[in-house]
Amino acid sequence: IHENGFFKDRHWLFTEFPELAPSQNHLKDLMLENKRNEISACRSSEDGHGLTVGEQHKCSSSTLEHTAQVFSVEETVTQKLSHLEICADEFPGSSATYRILEVGCGVGNTVFPILQTNNDPGLFVYCCDFSSTAVELVQTNSEYDSSRCFAFVHDFCDEDQNYPVPGDSVDVIILIFVLSAVLPDKMQKAINRLSRLLKPGGMMLLRDYGRYDMAQLRFKKGQCLSENFYVRGDGTRVYFFTQDELDTLFTTAGLEKVQNLVDRRLQVNRGKQLIMYRVWIQCKYRKPLLSITS
Repeated sequence: IHENGFFKDRHWLFTEFPELAPSQNHLKDLMLENKRNEISACRSSEDGHGLTVGEQHKCSSSTLEHTAQVFSVEETVTQKLSHLEICADEFPGSSATYRILEVGCGVGNTVFPILQTNNDPGLFVYCCDFSSTAVELVQTNSEYDSSRCFAFVHDFCDEDQNYPVPGDSVDVIILIFVLSAVLPDKMQKAINRLSRLLKPGGMMLLRDYGRYDMAQLRFKKGQCLSENFYVRGDGTRVYFFTQDELDTLFTTAGLEKVQNLVDRRLQVNRGKQLIMYRVWIQCKYRKPLLSITS
């Protein structure tokens, strides 16, 4: 309705969600490097200098066991990569090393700050919205770069619609004030489908309306569709969450809690002389890493 002149770019994203900043992309490399250093340190002691016979045996056994575990994990990863290689030419961003998906992107107020700030050459950003008009505004924006971004129309509540990426391929999924807009009885299946897109260790980031936010208290009689679920004047809907409700949604989808907090803020509109009490919930949930046994 407001084209691209309504919402402001969300530059606060990198403060609240540092996972979107370029430095975070190197965490996996650092973890792998630490593992290599541990193995090298143990191997350098295998000649027995300064070790008793028992310690030599222990270190040698530990090295063999750890090496076997590394090979086991590498074999699992190789199998997954070989699966992805089959589909390598079938989806945008297949050569990317770090993939971000935003659901409910609107006109790009999250996507474009990410593309402007994160100059990682391996980054690829996917973004989708229910509105074809919104997606068209993203695609026609001067900042839109098809070599780093792919915008598409998608209803993430529609179980028959597929995402343009294979499962276990996305590092970060962003949900900013979008989950609250769908019917409550469709939320769980939508989150389940998104969870399957995440790589092991991948993160789902959410910021949405909390219970008793100013927006909820201002609704008039007749606008309540069901408990804590309302319809606005323009026909869009909004749900107001509790922390426990969101925790249930994410953990049922097989994700582990990293953060689940309430952000209460006092905002003042001096022009209209309004004092607004805002209540938002911010969550970070991670897909568990593959276990060695699996």
